[in-house]
Amino acid sequence: MALYEEQTLKVYNSLNSKKEVFTPIHEGHVGMYVCGPTVYSKVHLGNCRTFMSFDMVYRYLLHLGYKVRYVRNITDAGHLEDDADQGEDKISKKARLEKIEPMEVVQRYTVDFHNILRKFNMLPPSIEPTATGHIVEQIEIIKVILDRGYAYEKNGSVYFDVQKFNKDYNYGKLSGRKLEDMIANTRELAAQEEKKNPQDFALWKRAEPQHIMRWPSPWGEGFPGWHLECTVMSTKYLGETFDIHGGGMDLKFPHHECEIAQSEASYDKSPVRYWLHANMLTLNGKKMAKSTGNNLLPEEIFSGENEILSKAYAPSVVRFFMMQAHYTSILDLSDEALQAAEKGYTRLMDALELLEDLPVSSSSDLDIAAWTQRCYDAMNDDFNSPVLIAQLFEGVKWIHLIREGKQTVDASDKEILQNTMKAFVFDVLGIETAHGESGETEKLDGVVQLLIDMRNKARADKDYARSDEIRDALSSLGIQLKDGKEGTTYSL
Repeated sequence: MALYEEQTLKVYNSLNSKKEVFTPIHEGHVGMYVCGPTVYSKVHLGNCRTFMSFDMVYRYLLHLGYKVRYVRNITDAGHLEDDADQGEDKISKKARLEKIEPMEVVQRYTVDFHNILRKFNMLPPSIEPTATGHIVEQIEIIKVILDRGYAYEKNGSVYFDVQKFNKDYNYGKLSGRKLEDMIANTRELAAQEEKKNPQDFALWKRAEPQHIMRWPSPWGEGFPGWHLECTVMSTKYLGETFDIHGGGMDLKFPHHECEIAQSEASYDKSPVRYWLHANMLTLNGKKMAKSTGNNLLPEEIFSGENEILSKAYAPSVVRFFMMQAHYTSILDLSDEALQAAEKGYTRLMDALELLEDLPVSSSSDLDIAAWTQRCYDAMNDDFNSPVLIAQLFEGVKWIHLIREGKQTVDASDKEILQNTMKAFVFDVLGIETAHGESGETEKLDGVVQLLIDMRNKARADKDYARSDEIRDALSSLGIQLKDGKEGTTYSL
């Protein structure tokens, strides 16, 4: 019997704002789509949190025994979100600035995206389609929407007729917005005069002469709307109706709302049973923004080369920190929070290292089976990772008590304790051991700190040759020293 037959999973469905028992369309199989990145720059930390949240969802579904087809797209045709873009998508804009081909931009930042996600120990999706690889399918679905009367062509562009659609369906069912209160959210806001109504959004945009990325269509050369890409790629690989659609909270409107409208206008079906939305990440209590300098890239955290944090933090520590908040809640990143997460992470890893050598007794005075179910109960409650982590630290406490002879477990319960701890830490939460070996972090830190102290003494004694020798020796081992106002820190 598969675990999913024994466990009742509930998920918070944004479509009706309540928790529902998760029942896939096809028993034992789950189709899940998550909006991927627009690859015109390095992936930022807020996006990483979203992808990490759905990686955890994916992992738990796999753990329960579901066969999961996980589709996460790459938007490589760029998209326009506001007036500031002035008619040029972000990828083309970047290509012009760097004087390279748009697909060079796409390749560069797709590789960066994959590298960062690999460092965070995220599982690759089952399918990773690209927008440019599905131009034909996007043109065909536009034809269907036009034929059904929910779109219109104007000067080589095609727009979705929101008011016409709203007469037959409900535009705003996901976001809870009323049509009359909505503002224009289109791919190309500069062409409002072409639209029947400001709420209408582009399915296909005529390419201006300066627009690099363009394709032939029945309406002339142009490029597809951003919203359309996800509708086409999700339904192609998961069917006209599928189980889970995930993404950041900021995509709920207009992006996901438009996806629903496009699918209903094409197939007369609501495309998704369960809409899941991950919340944002803040930095030191403020919104992350490049313009204000309140921003961190993942590699800046890993290297320690930034002006915000006091030291470098391993990807595993950052992931552990992210898992300490529910995916639907706002999470604030700070140096203090990462330091606390690092201590908790080290304690967890050290306890896992002790598991193998725990003494066994003829009987148990701990209810390991009930604790195991509490771990499942946490994840079954809309993937409640912070409650799960609290239960795992209950297991950590027990490990130390058993080791000290204050509690006992028999061989069978010891095996359950081992399997449960490892399954939830490594398989479900996706936490890895830092530097490849658990329990070694503090030892390494101690040795490096000793060498830093020796170097500081050499500098104080003006023995600069000795100081440089220690620095160079550490550098040759891949350990970089960083001298700052608060003293010397290191990064791996």
